[in-house]
This record gives sequence, C-alpha cells and structure tokens, in this order.
Amino acid sequence: MAVDTERIARLTRELLEAIGENPDRPGLTQTPARMADLYAEFFAGVGEDASAPLAHTISVSRGPAPDTLPSGAVLLRDIRFRSVCEHHLLPFAGRAHIAYLPGEQVVGLGALVRVVETLATRPQVQERLGEQIADTIAENLDTRGVLVVMDAVHGCVTMRGGRQPETSTLTIAARGEYTEPVARGEIIALIGGGA
Repeated sequence: MAVDTERIARLTRELLEAIGENPDRPGLTQTPARMADLYAEFFAGVGEDASAPLAHTISVSRGPAPDTLPSGAVLLRDIRFRSVCEHHLLPFAGRAHIAYLPGEQVVGLGALVRVVETLATRPQVQERLGEQIADTIAENLDTRGVLVVMDAVHGCVTMRGGRQPETSTLTIAARGEYTEPVARGEIIALIGGGA
C-alpha cells in the first residue's frame, strides 16, 4: 500500500492550523508537501516483505568459494538505520549489528542491510524492530543462530520529558545457538571491541 501523500499534506495543513499557525505564511506554504514526501520516505517499509532480500541465497559448498566454508559467525557491524517511534512519531536512529551462524546457504551482506531498512521504515519501537529482524533472518535463512544488537538514540528521550541528549538504548534479540550466554557474549565482545 502506497503512502497517501495528498492526505498527509492535507492533514499537515490542519495540524499547523490546530497549533495556531498560519499554513499560508511564508516559510510554511511548502511544509505540507514536504511532510508528505518525508512520511512517504520514513514509512516506505509499511506493507513491504522484509524477507524478500533473503530469497536469493548462495550455496556454501557449491558456491563461488567452496574452499572457504565458514566455521563461525558472519558478523555485519554498524548498519546505520533510522526509524520513527510509534508512540510519539519522533525519530530514533542508531546502528544495528547482525551476526548469524550460517548453514549450507548464505546471502550477500547487502541483503541483511535491506532487511533492516525495510523493517525500520515502519512505525516502530526498537525492541520489536530487533526481534523482527532476528525472526526474519532466522525464519528465511539457513542459520543455526541469529543475534541482533541495536543501539539507538530516541527523539522522545532526547527532545522531550527528561531531555537526555546523550542517552542511547541497547537491545538484543537472539535465536538458536545465540540464546546461549557464552555464544552471545563472544559476538557482543566482537561488536564492541572490533575484531
């Protein structure tokens, strides 16, 4: 389902009026159209299939490099993402780190980035976003374990309420072998300290 940009522009005009502003004054005349474009970008993942990027897999044993069978984790660090909190419609942004223990089939690393981007471009909460990323990978890729660590700064914490501009939120979602603390700890150490 496409974002209804005309309706968003109309509602943004109403919102400006509701806060006592004049949407026809210089500086605000283009705001409804800008908000419509912004929301179309921010919520492009609504209705999209987050597992689609994982459909094209590569055989580890019969693929382009069968002599390099992975014996451990594949870890993709520092995937930048941004999303919008569903509670206040304020942005949150940060970095996602994904580790998985591959089976016979792997994907290109860009596919993992696209999973994050698709799921992040929906009204979200960080805890659910990490769980959805882990579930999407665990259910659609040949893995023995998945770990998703997310670290983000939330507009609802930095801009309102307690106004803590340097506070970030860390969440962890684990599946398979990464539900074991020792295995999970090793990957978290690699995320934090580099390889």
